[in-house]
Amino acid sequence: MSGKDSRRTKASAAADDETPGFAAIILAGGSGTRFWPRSRRARPKQVLSLDGDRTMIQNTLERVKPLVSSGQVWIITNDLLAKTIAKQLPDVEAKHILREPAARNTAPACGLAAFLLERSSPETVLGVFPSDHTIGDVERFRRVVRAGAELARRGAMVVLGVSPTRAETGYGYIELGAAVKPLQSDKSIPVRRVRRFTEKPDKVKAKRFLRSGNYAWNSGMFLWTAKTLADAMREHQPKTAALLEQIAAARGTPKFDEVFAELYPQCESISIDYAVLEPRSAKGEAKSELYCLPGDFAWSDLGSWAALHEYVAERAESHNSNVVEAEHHVEIASTGCYVFSPNKTVALVGVKDLVVVETDDAILITTREGSQDVGKVVAELKSTGRHDLT
Repeated sequence: MSGKDSRRTKASAAADDETPGFAAIILAGGSGTRFWPRSRRARPKQVLSLDGDRTMIQNTLERVKPLVSSGQVWIITNDLLAKTIAKQLPDVEAKHILREPAARNTAPACGLAAFLLERSSPETVLGVFPSDHTIGDVERFRRVVRAGAELARRGAMVVLGVSPTRAETGYGYIELGAAVKPLQSDKSIPVRRVRRFTEKPDKVKAKRFLRSGNYAWNSGMFLWTAKTLADAMREHQPKTAALLEQIAAARGTPKFDEVFAELYPQCESISIDYAVLEPRSAKGEAKSELYCLPGDFAWSDLGSWAALHEYVAERAESHNSNVVEAEHHVEIASTGCYVFSPNKTVALVGVKDLVVVETDDAILITTREGSQDVGKVVAELKSTGRHDLT
């Protein structure tokens, strides 16, 4: 086979993998405060290498690239991160890296992408993906996304769920409704209607949800066409929808930056779950056209140092579950610790379940259980004027 024929074959294979009319919307505006002191405003966790050589946003793009139509990767971020992200993702078109003038949570971010794409290709499926999650089974993940895209093309709104493994209080939950006939394209992917959403339950509820076997964690990954989401925003968030529609209409004109900067901060700061999915689920299973694909693809949102410890320790099969990144380290009668101090020798002696993270200008010392509260440190530093440390 000639080199030219080989290139054509590879190109054809790539085209076969690509999901027709599919755009990836990668949300990358978060500040990652629970990963302080490594994560800062100008360098949050999505642009850090926490679980390998590549950064989290690089891994996110790598996962979705085989699914995406040519040139249809969009990044929603902010001024602080745009240059870093452009450098880390050189294949993404600069005009598709959108800088929010103000942080307004996920509903305006998702809605903006929907209104922009609705103008030129309303039937394009938008896959919404946070930039700071991990997926262990990438092939399974892609199969679930393809199945979800098939549903979305029929006008459905699809959320990717994760089968819960513990009574987690830091995640949103989806109560699963009736099972739906499997998709012809992949009958191994279960499809359930959505009954309702519950955001971050207390421990008692979380345990009940886990025992019932009828709940999934809300992964924060969604699929819908541009028109479906734009129409949902018009119905459930009319004020924000009107603002986003004006911004989209200015795209490609000399006034776009000015219109974007003026109108976007006027959008309500609200998550897509509260803004659209919860009111849509209130219509009832039969009318909402809301579906969940409970996918088991080894997902983690790495929402805290404890979650990172669990993720790395599981893959390293550490006999004492210590995870240590240091120039050199010694462990004596110590278990369950996470330590990041790459330029020093670290000794663990008689300690359990500690988190110690050292950077050039700060040291964090907490427990794995307490690591969910690290964001409060950032809030305290801001309140005392120590913005140099945030």
